[in-house]
Amino acid sequence: MTDLGSQRLKDRVALVSGGLRGIGLACVERFLAEGADVVLTDLDAPGSTLAEETVGRLGQAASYVQANVTKAEDWDRARNLVAERHGILHILVNNAGTDLTGPVESLTDEAWRRIMSINVDGVFMGTRAFAPMMAESGKDVKGGASIINVSSIMGLVGMSEVSAYNASKGAVRLFTKGIAIEFAEKKMPIRANSLHPGFVVTPLLKEGFQRWVDSGVAEKAQDLVDMVSAKTPMGRLADPTELASAAFFLASEDSSYMTGAELVVDGGWTAQ
Repeated sequence: MTDLGSQRLKDRVALVSGGLRGIGLACVERFLAEGADVVLTDLDAPGSTLAEETVGRLGQAASYVQANVTKAEDWDRARNLVAERHGILHILVNNAGTDLTGPVESLTDEAWRRIMSINVDGVFMGTRAFAPMMAESGKDVKGGASIINVSSIMGLVGMSEVSAYNASKGAVRLFTKGIAIEFAEKKMPIRANSLHPGFVVTPLLKEGFQRWVDSGVAEKAQDLVDMVSAKTPMGRLADPTELASAAFFLASEDSSYMTGAELVVDGGWTAQ
């Protein structure tokens, strides 16, 4: 866990889906460092080595609930845990996601439905589960409570053989705009913004690169890292902590006048 920061999220409660790894874990650590209590969810069993070691390292301000974001009953369980332990929720980071690559003609119905279920249904279900609680919690916060939906630069621009992922992340982008307007027009104190990472060094990215290697696109994963880095204006991939800093901005009162917006953190990729 990082050293304590500014404590600007003191007395706030956050939930981060997909919180045991990658961007999700970096967000959890940053929110804790800023003084928040954080509930993290992921697929791992509570007694798993990763879950126990991670939550134990994070300290008493962190708690864990196993949840499959595609199942409404798991979201209900997460909401019940938040209600019992905290009674409020100020920040929701819908981060859990997966990827899918390949020529469109080779994609199976099952693979298409799986990525849509995780990347799109999960964001919808999380928002639906917590919106009433966040509407109450946001009354005493400048700008209101904050929903941060993790999309991608692939929700803004297309890429060959990434059409299913493009579609899912584009859906997250526009769903976020829809709920932002809905909440604002109803005077519900909830802001909703989408976060659009570029290429970030995470377990999901490494797994994806390895699949490309296995399919013969490259000899080794490092070749793909070097290729993507070379095509990125800043010349490198992002560290998850850089995305966590952006998420902290969206969670804090510094972004109190932002809703329905896209925050792109991609080293210049989409500026080209």
